[in-house]
Order: sequence, then C-alpha cells, then structure tokens
Amino acid sequence: MNTRTVFFIGKPGCGKDTQAELLSQATGWPVVSAGDQFRKLAEEDSVLGRKIKKEIDSGALAPDWLAMHLYLSSLLKLADEDSVIFDGFSREVSQAKLIITSLAWLKRPFTVLNIAVSDESVKKRLAMRAQTSGRADDGVVDERLKEYYENTEPAIEFFKKEGMLMEIDGEPAPKKIAENIRSVLNI
Repeated sequence: MNTRTVFFIGKPGCGKDTQAELLSQATGWPVVSAGDQFRKLAEEDSVLGRKIKKEIDSGALAPDWLAMHLYLSSLLKLADEDSVIFDGFSREVSQAKLIITSLAWLKRPFTVLNIAVSDESVKKRLAMRAQTSGRADDGVVDERLKEYYENTEPAIEFFKKEGMLMEIDGEPAPKKIAENIRSVLNI
C-alpha cells in the first residue's frame, strides 16, 4: 500500500473522530487528533492550558498558529513511508494553504475528506454526546456552528476549488460511512 495522508474535516459532531478511529482500525495508521491535542493541553495547569481550556469551553477555535504548530510537529516526525490520519486540522483557509504547501514540499500525497451532515444532525448528535462526554464544548453548539461557517466552511471550499476534497455523506450509520470512506480511498 502506498503512503497515505488523510485529513478528516467537517462540522462539529459530524463523526470525524469516529471515522478516523474506524479507518485507523482498518489500516493500522495512527490518528493525529487536533481535538485530543487541544484537550490534553487544556488539562495542563499553565498559562497555555488555562487559555486553551477557556477557548474550548466557549466553543471557539484555538489560534491558527498553535493548530499549525501541532500539525507540523506531528507531520515532520513521520518517516517517508508512514501513513497517517489527521483529524480536525485545516479548520481555516490559512491552515488549508499551509497543509497544501507543506505536503507538496514533502512530496507527500494526501486526501481531504469532508464528512457532510446537516445542522440538525449536528445539534442532535452533540446533545446526545453532551450527556456522556463531559466535554464543555458540546454545550455550545451554536457557537461551534458559527465558528464552522466563518472559518471551516471557507477552508472546505478552498480544498474543493483546488480539487483536493472528497465529500462523504455523514448521515448514514457509522459503519456504512466507514465503508464509503474505504471505497473512496480504494482500501
């Protein structure tokens, strides 16, 4: 199998984490999760940790420069032959541009998968997840959707315009979505 670099992008609650994990289970590729990295930072009793926790709890995106620092740190540790799944990176146009230029410089092929779901599905899914997750950001759905439309949707449009985006219907059951993803990726 050729080296693969896969990005999951989409609305909050669209199933990025679930699909990244299911793809990882099917392929053995590691998942680098922006959300997990930010939540881990938010647990730290430091200036950065407290600031990130405040941002997460309000539903805001973490600063662009910090997200890209985490992405580049993970990317540059990979061996040439390593495949990887990036979950939740590229949430702004500036990040999408950096992703494209960094991977072009490394001559690393990549695929961006947009897990498309309706706002109604997002609200239902996050309401259900909020009951068990303990994540404060699941309680600020409207703010997260606002961030999505202001920042992530333009990044998705940028990837689409560059011909680097594959749309995945995120409404079916998770196993069906995973099958569709593996089919699109020829896995």
